[in-house]
Amino acid sequence: STFANAAAAKTMITTISNALGTATNKLASLGTSSTGLDTHLTFVGKLQDSLDAGVGNLVDADLAKESARLQSLQTKQQLGIQALSIANQSSVSILSLFRTS
Repeated sequence: STFANAAAAKTMITTISNALGTATNKLASLGTSSTGLDTHLTFVGKLQDSLDAGVGNLVDADLAKESARLQSLQTKQQLGIQALSIANQSSVSILSLFRTS
């Protein structure tokens, strides 16, 4: 389309220039927001990695604790069996003394 006069063309150029300025400002704002979101996403990723590592350490610590507890209980059981065996041998030895007399 054509403009009726130079003033109308100048008004249209000003309107377009203002619209371009507004669009540029909005795009700059979106770029800033995008950078902020990227930074936040990186932070959340590192936080998740830290949480995963922490949970892994807790599980490992619990497994080590339970393994030590199991070994302790097995040792107690073996000592109990040996004590019973020794006690049984003692009574058998005493009984054998009475039989030979």
